Amino acid sequence: MKLKKSAFAVITTVSLLSFSLGGQMFAAGGSFKDIDNVAGKSKINSLKEQGLIKGISDTQFLPGAKVTTAQGVQFITGGLQLSLAAIDFNKAPLASAIFSKVKDKTWYAEAFVNAHYNDVDIPADIDPSKLITKEMFTNLLVQGVEKVGNLPLINIVPVDIADEAALEPSYQGSIQRSLKYKINTLDANGKFNPKSELTRAEAAVMLYNALEYLNSVNDASTQN
Repeated sequence: MKLKKSAFAVITTVSLLSFSLGGQMFAAGGSFKDIDNVAGKSKINSLKEQGLIKGISDTQFLPGAKVTTAQGVQFITGGLQLSLAAIDFNKAPLASAIFSKVKDKTWYAEAFVNAHYNDVDIPADIDPSKLITKEMFTNLLVQGVEKVGNLPLINIVPVDIADEAALEPSYQGSIQRSLKYKINTLDANGKFNPKSELTRAEAAVMLYNALEYLNSVNDASTQN
């Protein structure tokens, strides 16, 4: 599927999908050679071919590398283009005034501020250096998707999740909606694996799925 480059589908994947924050990122072209055995290979390559994600080289993606919370927040705000453009401030907001562990001059400070003021609920004491779990990334991504898509509240029939007891209770609603939006799916055993640390491949696939859902909503609204 070729994603539409609508306002919410233009991706800036600075930091998350580069191997190191200071490292060179390579232009799109061809396919990644290290994802042949990765679930979601076609989705990852589709995003690459459209210039929406980049690897550590033109052929290497490092799909199993883990994502920090800072990289995850940057990925969501950049990918969904969350900004302060529509918000008026008498004084530019500081990340340190909102988050106790986010310093203002860090590369990710703006991403945290943008997320906060676009109604993505991030804990004030979050540790940006900590690896992000699948359930936390899902929770933040779903909030961003619902903000960008201006999605209405919906009543859904909850899906049975085999490891539901392992879910953070406050994330249950967003996880259920991620399944409804087809951002996520359960594994072969019906588990969500909420505490697993997110990989680059998983983040890319979730992004693809989120944008696909937003595109379908956009299509439906233009046809009505």
